[in-house]
Amino acid sequence: MNKDKLLSSYDYNLPAELIAQNPVIPRDNSRLLVIDSPPTFKHQIFKDLPQFLKSGDLLVLNNTQVIPARLYGKTSTNTSIEILLLEETEKNTWLALVKPGKRFKLGREIYFGEIDNLQIKATVINKDEITGGRILKFDLPPEVSFWHILDQLGQIPLPPYINNSQSTPAQYQTVYAQNPGAVAAPTAGLHFTKELLETLKNQNIQQTQITLHVGVGTFRPVEKEDITNHEMHHEYIEISSETVAKIEETKAKGGRIIAVGTTVVRALEGACQNGKLKAFSGKTNIFIYPGYQWQIIDGMITNFHLPKSSLLMLVSALIGRERLLSLYQEAIKEKYRFYSFGDGMLILPKA
Repeated sequence: MNKDKLLSSYDYNLPAELIAQNPVIPRDNSRLLVIDSPPTFKHQIFKDLPQFLKSGDLLVLNNTQVIPARLYGKTSTNTSIEILLLEETEKNTWLALVKPGKRFKLGREIYFGEIDNLQIKATVINKDEITGGRILKFDLPPEVSFWHILDQLGQIPLPPYINNSQSTPAQYQTVYAQNPGAVAAPTAGLHFTKELLETLKNQNIQQTQITLHVGVGTFRPVEKEDITNHEMHHEYIEISSETVAKIEETKAKGGRIIAVGTTVVRALEGACQNGKLKAFSGKTNIFIYPGYQWQIIDGMITNFHLPKSSLLMLVSALIGRERLLSLYQEAIKEKYRFYSFGDGMLILPKA
């Protein structure tokens, strides 16, 4: 079989000390590996980004905001429970990952204490076979907002590989986050400061926004050796008619569409049909890996991703698997910082 379709072909060894536990301050002082003229590359700082973009290029940003999706509760037998909310399936009802999950049969109740003299409780009403999660129904009176309760109970969830962090919740949000719904940050955007965005605008490097609420589809592991059998979970996206118009105008004038992060790539490519991007509000489960025929984006900004992840496969589809893994070895040699709070890559179209 083609190695690009084998899970084992996307493995690499990363020294644990290169997994970033805290963000760089200021944000745009993180490092940037620039790939703009194959087969060469450059070691830069993220605030150097304006040097590598051109007047008339368009940056597409994901404006999703991370919600306080991690909750802690107890069962009626006083067993401690950890919950990660993934997505709202209907009012006050959420798909969630539950630890320890094996004990959670239908009808099991979880208690979260009192908020405003109201006992907060959720009941397991179903299972989700794809994620292994549970569907939880929160028992709230009509006049009580779930989001108010979540603000009181929840914590911003950092990924499990960040286990020794002094970061604040604000540092795990982009500076342009405004649309609540994600359970993980679109991490390529964490490098931007408001000042850098303003500098880019002053160079006529345009900006537009989409929404993809990062959920289990982004970080769920690929487990099948034949990656073509992997099933992505759906994630919610919104692409406005204004963004579509900006993309069309940029392309018509010869500008490049630069996606800030894999979530933007998935949103734009997932909403595109037969080479035509249209305004869209709904869900996508697009899975991009080598062999994919690109429709919208020309380049992207991204972080360094976990071995055997769907995100690594997506970036491989743009730059080639072998070349990407060789660049990862270069980054490891140069002690770049990896994963969510880590450094970035800028991948531009071939010259």
